[in-house]
Amino acid sequence: MITIDADKNFEALGLNLPPAPAPLGVYKPYLIDGKYLYLSGHGPVQDDKSLIIGRIGETINMDQGKLAAQQVGLTMLSTIKTNLGSLNKIKRVIKVLGMVNCTSNFEKHPYIINGCSELFAKVWGEENGIGVRSAVGMGSLPDNIPVEVEALFELV
Repeated sequence: MITIDADKNFEALGLNLPPAPAPLGVYKPYLIDGKYLYLSGHGPVQDDKSLIIGRIGETINMDQGKLAAQQVGLTMLSTIKTNLGSLNKIKRVIKVLGMVNCTSNFEKHPYIINGCSELFAKVWGEENGIGVRSAVGMGSLPDNIPVEVEALFELV
């Protein structure tokens, strides 16, 4: 069995974790139930706590959208690290739901959500960092963010 050091893998990427966001509504950003960690929908929080905003196919192109999805992944990692202390507390990614704020004729939702999924694969490895996934288009998202992602993880 190969042991993955997710904290070390993340450090090697040279990326920054933005501040973990506080809830802006009546919900919990995360919930632990037995051996599972549920993360509520996260948006693309930047290092200065501001959000990336815009609509894919309108004010944001596909590559910018993919980077926004990666930023959502970083925001989710920040929530994990802030509340659990280490990315190594995660055994594997089980499910990712990616929602894309896009024009009605946009059809490349999976490409956008790959920004988040590829980050998770680099952090936890291909075996444990890739789970089942849905990538869907939305007519709008809160505060006009381009991407929102929620996920389910198995804890160590």
